Amino acid sequence: MRSSTHTGTFAAAAPPQGGDLPERRAPGLRGRARRALPFALAIGLVAFVLGRLDLDAFRAAVARVDAPLFGAFAALFIVALLAADTFATVLVYRRLIAPVAFRDFFVLRGASYLPSLLNHHVGQAFITVFLARAHGAPLARVAGATLVVYASWLGCLLLLGAIAVPANGGPLAGSALLLGAGVLYLAVLALRPARLARTRLLAPLFEAGVRGHLVALAARVPHLVVLFVGTWLPFWFFGVRIPLGAALTYIPILMVAVTLPLTPQGFGTRDVLAAAMFEGFAAGVTREERLAAVAATTTTWAVALTLVEAALGLVLLRGVLPHMEAKDPTAAAPAGAAPTGEQREPA
Repeated sequence: MRSSTHTGTFAAAAPPQGGDLPERRAPGLRGRARRALPFALAIGLVAFVLGRLDLDAFRAAVARVDAPLFGAFAALFIVALLAADTFATVLVYRRLIAPVAFRDFFVLRGASYLPSLLNHHVGQAFITVFLARAHGAPLARVAGATLVVYASWLGCLLLLGAIAVPANGGPLAGSALLLGAGVLYLAVLALRPARLARTRLLAPLFEAGVRGHLVALAARVPHLVVLFVGTWLPFWFFGVRIPLGAALTYIPILMVAVTLPLTPQGFGTRDVLAAAMFEGFAAGVTREERLAAVAATTTTWAVALTLVEAALGLVLLRGVLPHMEAKDPTAAAPAGAAPTGEQREPA
């Protein structure tokens, strides 16, 4: 992995070359409706799940949990997830965009938790735009580096699925199909089709190449492990004891579903999928009790994560990130790019 666009710290705030953002217009009725749709869908799905429950059993399942321990676990999970995510992601941006420090990106990624409350991809867009502006890099190029980050994440999920399918008695053909998709992607990178490799958005993918993607994938494994554990273990607090083999099959589905831009923070989608996949592992004599235990897990965990991420994101966005932006830039503009203007005086 290599880059010809390294610049300085997060201080440089000039507009990105070749990728300037258009002026934002006030959203019309259709735009407002589109933004409201995920919230409406989340409310509808949660109402659907709760409507099927015995609310007394649901309240009993919630009451049985050690709330301080559960909250401490949620906070520990978020900090561990942030550190693992930063470790994997900063490697990609360092090689393709700029020499970003671990601490700086840790703060930026944590601050992105606030816009991520809408959905995961809004947070990623926040990071992409911030890095482009801070380092005077073309927005399309930074977006391409973000695609490498996505590719490393999807590669980990493909490997996890390829291992989990035969481990649960599934056909080897399923594993071969998953691995084949990854191999096909790497083959395209190795062949470097000229039309794709010259595209500004896709160029970072080809610059990273096969070796760079494999390095990024290896660095992503700790993040995957932390996220897997943090999605799996909360069910155990509520008596939903999912064996490791089944968890390897179903938990990745849940991990992917909550990142889809369908509902904020996966509200509703998490609940519906978990009820379908994990009811059989829940403690309880009746179906109502088992569904209540699963729903208590998903709703309580989603609320706990939202509160922790909102608090952490707000602290970093309001308290730390502005000071990082105020640093005096020390490095030149990206190689081959037009000057980005005079450097600002230190704040």
